[in-house]
Amino acid sequence: MARPAGSFIWYELMTPDATAAAKFYGAVVGWKIAERGDTQASGGQDYRMIATSDGGNAGGVLALTPDMLKNGARPTWLGYLHVQNVDAAVAAIEADGGKALMPKRALPVGDIAMVADPMGTPIYVMDPKPPADRPDAESDVFDAKKAEHVHWNELQSPDLARAKAFYAKHFAFEFKDAMSMGPAGDYCFFDHAGVRLGAIMQKPPQGGISTWVFYFGVRSVAASKRAIEKGGGKIVSDIHEVPGGDWIVVATDPHGAAFGVVGPRGE
Repeated sequence: MARPAGSFIWYELMTPDATAAAKFYGAVVGWKIAERGDTQASGGQDYRMIATSDGGNAGGVLALTPDMLKNGARPTWLGYLHVQNVDAAVAAIEADGGKALMPKRALPVGDIAMVADPMGTPIYVMDPKPPADRPDAESDVFDAKKAEHVHWNELQSPDLARAKAFYAKHFAFEFKDAMSMGPAGDYCFFDHAGVRLGAIMQKPPQGGISTWVFYFGVRSVAASKRAIEKGGGKIVSDIHEVPGGDWIVVATDPHGAAFGVVGPRGE
């Protein structure tokens, strides 16, 4: 987990049916999701790890209980940003107009808390604890080149300028370049610790709740699109090429969680 503070170090799918999610994302991305939850590492919750075919990790799956759904939880993907002290990070975020959504929890893998940025976008902050036998272990969930890992982190925010200032202040995101999208405004790329992680843009007025969308690397975007449709997902933005030569599709899974896939077009 020894990534610089501010790095994306974990991704989590919250879903009411972890078994169905394992089948869907296995077909779409190629992941292997555990058949049963690791309740010890997650404080008693049904939590399943996402394994990649190269022996790495892509994150985890949290099974939403009926009680969680009753209290407002909904299917979504959430990212974890590395902080050095969860209490201090939450206090600073609240002082800057954000909100604590879930109090700090001390887990075997580290301290976590869920917060919202000043515009209401949810995200986790985490002070990770590496395995005792691998004190120098690094998070490998983000890798812009490897299939089955997250390649890109994208946010459509109701207040682009405020979002840029917030993430720069609290997570050391650097906004050096932008691409004009005409009437849609600028697509503002951000770097962290010398790595381009993604972009933030203005959310259109008719857009829904603001959430981060994570793009998973695949070997064939065309094949992933077919798997999405066959598995009961919905295409939000159809297959198209993006600068740099990659192709993408944006979709929702059968329970409504938004995500993207990126890679060669394929057949």
